Amino acid sequence: MDLHVCPWWLGYFLASPIRKLWQNPESILGPFIQKGYTVLDVGSAMGFFSLPMARLVGENGRVVCVDVQQKMIDGLKRRATKAGLAGRMEFRVCESATLAIADLNGTIDFALAFAVVHEAPDAERLFAEIHKALKISGRLLLSEPTGHVSEQAFAKTLSTAQSVGFQIVSAAAIARSHSRLLTAGKTSN
Repeated sequence: MDLHVCPWWLGYFLASPIRKLWQNPESILGPFIQKGYTVLDVGSAMGFFSLPMARLVGENGRVVCVDVQQKMIDGLKRRATKAGLAGRMEFRVCESATLAIADLNGTIDFALAFAVVHEAPDAERLFAEIHKALKISGRLLLSEPTGHVSEQAFAKTLSTAQSVGFQIVSAAAIARSHSRLLTAGKTSN
């Protein structure tokens, strides 16, 4: 994630309520998240998706927010506290080479990787860590910005996800994004 990481100060713009005009988090995530879920927000930044996820999981759910930048996590903590949602959220600063989420293996119902894979120095490792964290029935919503990621590059990203065990469920219609819903593709054997 150190190759080209979104500057921390841009996090304020990315979390702007105006963005909801073309990318409404509740509309995007609502079909995938249920009350009581444990969800993972990879590259959470300042919480444009994390805070709505915390509302969707309810009081008995949990949102694990992971970002490589301490300033992004600090901003998210402030916003979560102000919104009264910090109690159902966990905040983690990861390293550029690993999400450091091995303690979550097999516990995540839903993961979101929104506009982050193109910043990862090792997409295969990133997908492998997310895959291990997901439950057997777990799903990942993968979305990359059309302005930064070509269709060809996104196809390569999908291929990388499939190489670690993900299966494509369907396309997801998200403005200004290449998006797919993936399943962990695990079996209970």
